[in-house]
Amino acid sequence: MKPNNTLHIILLIFFFQISFGQRTASKEIQGQIVEKSTSVDGVNIINNDSQITAVSDQNGMFSIVVKEGDVLVFSSVNLEPLKRRITAEDLNAPSILIKMTAKEIELKEVVVNENSNITAANLGIVPHDQKKYTPAERKLYTANSTPGDALMNAISGRTSMLKKEANIEKKEALFRKIEYLFDENYYTERLKISTEDIKGFQLYCIDDAEFAVSLNSKNKTMSMFLITNLAQKYLTILENEK
Repeated sequence: MKPNNTLHIILLIFFFQISFGQRTASKEIQGQIVEKSTSVDGVNIINNDSQITAVSDQNGMFSIVVKEGDVLVFSSVNLEPLKRRITAEDLNAPSILIKMTAKEIELKEVVVNENSNITAANLGIVPHDQKKYTPAERKLYTANSTPGDALMNAISGRTSMLKKEANIEKKEALFRKIEYLFDENYYTERLKISTEDIKGFQLYCIDDAEFAVSLNSKNKTMSMFLITNLAQKYLTILENEK
């Protein structure tokens, strides 16, 4: 092979490597979600390819790492889900604009007087028993927003990871509630739990399903009744471990 031909081949290989690298390089982009009739705060954004997530601020602004060809999924309780495939133009633009659509809600006729308790639930905008999602639960909801997403996230293990994250978040919330509900003297004097065992006992309590329900329902009487029985069981466990 002639030297010139060899040089040409090397240059072509180098050129293709650079071009491929540019097409697959990840980049953080800026964007804004807009919808004229409802809030664009707290919209969940997930990169279906890399599983990177982001959440929009009160103005609908967000930033997320992407590469050309990635698919972004936008979801919120008050907006219709939307998917957007990232193009080379998106990567080179200062910002991308995401136009979403509000979910259609049929409003019921409401008689308003000065004593009316006007809420979104009473107006029929949201159900009275609508679940309020924590950040981890919103991510889990987004991961299962469509059958395709649910299958892909189940295969990748993301769904399992998000379930664990949501459970940890719930336990942290329960732990804060039990810390607020009972002071240290209650544990040491009433329940006979030593100071160094209080944290361990609190963790033991929040793992009890019935006690967790009483905490979430703010039923202090029931919580006091249940925690007395749990204290007796916990003291027995400590005694057996000696």
